[in-house]
Amino acid sequence: MADGPNERELKREAASFAAESGSDGSVAREEGAPPKIGAEPPLSGGAAAPGWDARGTATEAVRPDAASGGPSETGAPAEGGTRAFRSGFVAIIGRPNVGKSTLLNAFLGAKVAIVSPKPQTTRNRIRGVLTEDRGQIIFIDTPGIHRPRTELGRRMVDYAYGTLREVDAVLVVMDASAGIRPEDREIVARLPRERERVYLLINKVDLVRKATLLPLLEEARTLYPFREFIPVSAVTGENLRSVLDVLFRDLPEGPAFYPPDVRSDHPETFVAQEIIREKILHLTEEEVPHSVAIVVEGWEEKPAIIVVRATIVVERASQKGILIGKGGRMLKEIGRLAREELEAIFGTRFYLELWVKVREDWRNRPGLLHHLGYRREP
Repeated sequence: MADGPNERELKREAASFAAESGSDGSVAREEGAPPKIGAEPPLSGGAAAPGWDARGTATEAVRPDAASGGPSETGAPAEGGTRAFRSGFVAIIGRPNVGKSTLLNAFLGAKVAIVSPKPQTTRNRIRGVLTEDRGQIIFIDTPGIHRPRTELGRRMVDYAYGTLREVDAVLVVMDASAGIRPEDREIVARLPRERERVYLLINKVDLVRKATLLPLLEEARTLYPFREFIPVSAVTGENLRSVLDVLFRDLPEGPAFYPPDVRSDHPETFVAQEIIREKILHLTEEEVPHSVAIVVEGWEEKPAIIVVRATIVVERASQKGILIGKGGRMLKEIGRLAREELEAIFGTRFYLELWVKVREDWRNRPGLLHHLGYRREP
């Protein structure tokens, strides 16, 4: 199979995507009110948003105690420090709905990944950066590994497995409340047996009795020579401190890859896309949320306000009707919720303009997938 669509196909899909005006009432324009008094300060400027949450560092429930010998401005240990600075990339993998994105947010004490109860919420690799006196961990949240039925699904699974080639450690996440499923076994079976630094996190222990954990851990021991087995809860924070302790113990010595105040390196437009998609995931049901893609086509920073133009792509006219809603109510609600969260993240007013376009079967069209940002894994 070819590595990707040819140049002619890409240009044709891009031109087709831009051609539709959307002037059929599928637009919702709403200028937000000024932030409330006492709103959090905006994130630092630049092309990348250093986190999706303006509230600062990780919560005390998650952060381990600071080590002696703090980092310099570049993240390196201060002169005379007693602990080596460690750093590395850590993949978070597992089947859908085991809580990978919630774990990432909990480790950082800030929202860098959208979450919803629906499977395949995460479509891209999401990077989150945790910097402490003792080191820096770059977590990479990955799409849930499943048996795909579309080309988009195949690319998502490729993103997850492809990430394993690029990281220093792997956190395999399973759901304590669901037990070990065949999908979990398939994922573990694809891990190289000789790989170092592979850890099993049994998540959602807050939903089960302690007595059920022991047989679950015993079964897990037969699957793979995990370096550690750690029961955790992303919701309550149970044992998350222990996970960080283990990672900072085992990661190699090395420099910081990011400045200490950065929590994510995704562009601001990507943040907006994900926030809009998250609201759709929470407000719609059945096939609609899985048939949606978001493209931010305009981001203009004006004095005291940011103007964003975004297109919601769906596969069928019926899905477009659902997203617009009677009298445009659904689209306005999506816009309102997304705008409010963007204002909280960036600490400034937003004007959000949403359009809905139909691109039939876009999840199986390589050219459109490429245009929408879902590129084939090299």
